[in-house]
Amino acid sequence: MFHDNKANRLRKEILLRVARAFFTEQPDKSLNRIPLVMRPKRGESSRCCIYKDRVVLKYRTMAALGFSVENEVDELKPISAYYEEALKRDEPVKPVLTVIDDACSACVTSRYSATDACQGCLARSCESVCPKGAIEFQKGRARLDPEKCVNCGLCMKACPYRAIIRIPIPCEEACPVGAITKNETTGREVIDHTKCTYCGKCLRECPFAAISDLSQIVDVLKQLKAGNAVGMIAPSAIGQLPGTLPQLVSALEQVGFARVVEVAEGADETTRQESAEWAAKMSEGERFMTTSCCPAYIETVERHLPEIKPYVSDTPTPMAFTASNVRKLNPEAVTVFIGPCIAKRVEAAKNPDVDFVITFEELGAILVGAGIDVLECEEAALSTQVHSEGRGFAASGGVTAAVQALAPGNAALEPLIVDGIDRKAISRARTWATSSCSGNFVEMMSCEGGCISGPGTLGNPKIALRQLKDLLEKTPSLKAETVIDNQPPFTERPPSIYMEKI
Repeated sequence: MFHDNKANRLRKEILLRVARAFFTEQPDKSLNRIPLVMRPKRGESSRCCIYKDRVVLKYRTMAALGFSVENEVDELKPISAYYEEALKRDEPVKPVLTVIDDACSACVTSRYSATDACQGCLARSCESVCPKGAIEFQKGRARLDPEKCVNCGLCMKACPYRAIIRIPIPCEEACPVGAITKNETTGREVIDHTKCTYCGKCLRECPFAAISDLSQIVDVLKQLKAGNAVGMIAPSAIGQLPGTLPQLVSALEQVGFARVVEVAEGADETTRQESAEWAAKMSEGERFMTTSCCPAYIETVERHLPEIKPYVSDTPTPMAFTASNVRKLNPEAVTVFIGPCIAKRVEAAKNPDVDFVITFEELGAILVGAGIDVLECEEAALSTQVHSEGRGFAASGGVTAAVQALAPGNAALEPLIVDGIDRKAISRARTWATSSCSGNFVEMMSCEGGCISGPGTLGNPKIALRQLKDLLEKTPSLKAETVIDNQPPFTERPPSIYMEKI
């Protein structure tokens, strides 16, 4: 789903104003005035009044500067003071997400409700199927007693007029692991960071933009000014900003990156090693292997699916391979991963080769703040070491296609693609360890559609996918350059005649 709405635009505007302030002569003054400029006196408000709006905007700006709202100790501390702290820190703050409680609407608990569409029909199927007697009729219309209702949903299914609806809490509904819940005292949402996989789904789904990631935009801007940052741009960059990929590389160089490399180079290496690893495991009689490149999936395994851990590939991610190569060439380089993913910050925190992570949203803010139009940039030369398999990692099914391309000819690769991790997918994955898995190579992607649909993207995933396919047709294949010799024998399995997709 393409999440272009006013709530998400507000987050982008805050990032843009922070980036723009960095390039001004008086950033402190510009930053302190963000709430006032965005909610001027006698202007429209989205809350009860402009004053509450301004408080919320201050907290959003804090998050954009990389500070957790939950850790605030002085309400009178100006935005400029947070900015000065951000400039002085040597590494990003943790955790990755924060809840702006003043922005949270304290949504009512998820429940079922009868609407005006109820016809008060003679059948009253809803009343008949309710196991708790929670439905009564008043003035010819159904009413659900919240004290009796157990949220089974049988009444909604039974109503021939679809007059009964379920009212969800969007952020809780989106979270696949139950990491965000109501505070019993305030009624507002809180994140349990021991459960959170940082997939970013709650951030995208909250209609009030009350959940924000802790941005590293100021940390990266500081490194760009110092002139020692190397930009590592993810394959999913295609279609995120106007212009071509060569123009985007040129824009990154103009904004201050000393060097720009495609993470697709690292993805090629992931393909080589993961193909070999899968072949070895199958020859040893393993039942299946899952991919390892999605950090939100890895966090899901670590925190919620420990039984699946033995089946996860040990191959490093494309980001890890790319950062390692950059470090080998220049040990003093400051590495900055640029991609669609919030969970990459968790992966980066565990990898000494990756210093910072920014999203495409943040990159867009930096370029606009610096006055750089990608469409006006000349096209830079792209690496000749990148192949279609590596660039294809950006979309769901891309990892599978890459591994399949390098799999030995005598291999019976049976792919299973999990296109978006939700509660159902987690429940099903849990059974693979103890029973059967319908594939022997499982691609696990947290975001439906793959990385081009990540929480930090700017472009429409459908348009991005079309542009990606066009680029892949012009990119040489890794398969054509790879000779596979001396492959181990495989355990006999019947070839798969279809690809199952959850």
